[in-house]
Amino acid sequence: MSERPDKHQPITLRPLSQAVHAGNEIDPGSGAVRTPLILANSYALPEDPSSISWSSSEHTIYTRNGGANQKLLQQKLALLDGGEDAVALASGVAALHAVFFTLLKSGDHVVIADQTYEASFRLFRELLPERYGIEATFVDTSDLDAVRAAIRPNTALVHTEVIANPTTRLADVAALAEIAHSAGALLSIDSTFTPPPIARPLDDGADLVIHSLTKYINGHGDAMGGSVIGSAELIGKIKADAMVDVGGVISPFNAWLINRGSITLPLRLGQHCSNALAVARFLDADPRVAFVAYPGLESHPQHELASRVLHGGYGGMLALCLDGDADTHNRFVTNLRVITSAVSLGHDESLIVYVGTSGPRVVHYPEPMRRLGHLRLSVGLEDCDDLLADLSAALDATFR
Repeated sequence: MSERPDKHQPITLRPLSQAVHAGNEIDPGSGAVRTPLILANSYALPEDPSSISWSSSEHTIYTRNGGANQKLLQQKLALLDGGEDAVALASGVAALHAVFFTLLKSGDHVVIADQTYEASFRLFRELLPERYGIEATFVDTSDLDAVRAAIRPNTALVHTEVIANPTTRLADVAALAEIAHSAGALLSIDSTFTPPPIARPLDDGADLVIHSLTKYINGHGDAMGGSVIGSAELIGKIKADAMVDVGGVISPFNAWLINRGSITLPLRLGQHCSNALAVARFLDADPRVAFVAYPGLESHPQHELASRVLHGGYGGMLALCLDGDADTHNRFVTNLRVITSAVSLGHDESLIVYVGTSGPRVVHYPEPMRRLGHLRLSVGLEDCDDLLADLSAALDATFR
């Protein structure tokens, strides 16, 4: 018989069990089996605190240095993504900025995906170059030769997403890690669309993985947060610079909510992925739908790569265009009754938003999305038949 895993060592458990047991401690005061919400700003100091660094995140002394609920959430996040340490911050954008602020300096060069989240795009297109002299080259990170050609002697970082927001283009993390590391650069991966166990970029050679915790990891649309996971050395720098001395810390309540929501992450992802695949196939077969982008479709140009690098499903996000103008798309959204028109993604409910044809990012989108705009659909946890019926009725009402 195999040795019984130690309850206090979740690293010995499998992912479903880790999601339940990691980041939780029996409360020594009350004996509660779930860690309570601790809304403290300050924590008791030792009898002689003179040796403590007030900028350290090692000790629980002040919530900006890391609160009790935050530290337990970080333990879980590091374990789920296979990292040595994690930092939880106020939002996904705070996590992205924390990486760039901490690890880049004036004169550095970054290679970044030309299809990426809007905040990342603007940071490297405008804010970091204009204010800090950090250069950026936007490239198709699925084109490995283009990435190699973009590398410069001062390239410090390569940044991309596992599945690009919103186009669903995939990145080969292992190949990109080899390119970045051979040039002496770091590789950071935004894996918000692909939380563990769908993808674990650190296992494929990435140095840092970033999540908007607001999305799938929380999963309930009621708390905001972001995280960075990686080596203890890199995360220690981010904690010291971007968390403690810039102050982008997550609130105790949000840390508690996200930790609570993350317990069901593996179970929820199964339903997200199953529903999304069925929805994508339904839409792809309808002649009124001009374009569907979802890695699980055999028609997706990177379906083979997706099948190789993603685990347990192809995610819950898809992009689509209807055969019509902006008014057609907006009427379709108005006609939906189960799917909600709202931003964000990874919630329990399905969310849809129409994005038009303006803005600097659009030039990097596939042709149908540039010409028609697109709908970004986050497929939720509803009964799949209800989602398909809602989409069918909305299409019929829009095109009658």
